[in-house]
Amino acid sequence: MDRALILETTFLVDLEKELHRGSSGPAHDTLDRHRDDRLFVTFTIAGELACGASMSARNRWETFLAPFHVLSATQEVAWQYGKAFRYLRDNGMLIGTNDLWIAATALANDIPIVTRNEEHFRRVPGVTVVRYHP
Repeated sequence: MDRALILETTFLVDLEKELHRGSSGPAHDTLDRHRDDRLFVTFTIAGELACGASMSARNRWETFLAPFHVLSATQEVAWQYGKAFRYLRDNGMLIGTNDLWIAATALANDIPIVTRNEEHFRRVPGVTVVRYHP
């Protein structure tokens, strides 16, 4: 996909904090720089957000996610998950399960991930990380 980004949970938490404060900050600045890009979250990220106290009301969660496209699990995502898991396990570099699903979804769709957890996602071969720092 051309001009697309996956907005990872760390970025979205920062964005939500800015929205709650009612002030613009690094997350909004990042969105401004990528206003012409298609913005995605993965099914895993949507689930992580639903776990948070601030998104415990479904309508608030749906409203927050509305501007973004949600990428689903597919056979290719599952394959990329297994491939990345084997590599990370064999090299003693495993990351959390949810983050591995996010990385696999990024690989399957060839979309970079915007995160402040850069080192973590760079362990997965082939994942492109867009650096974000609040």
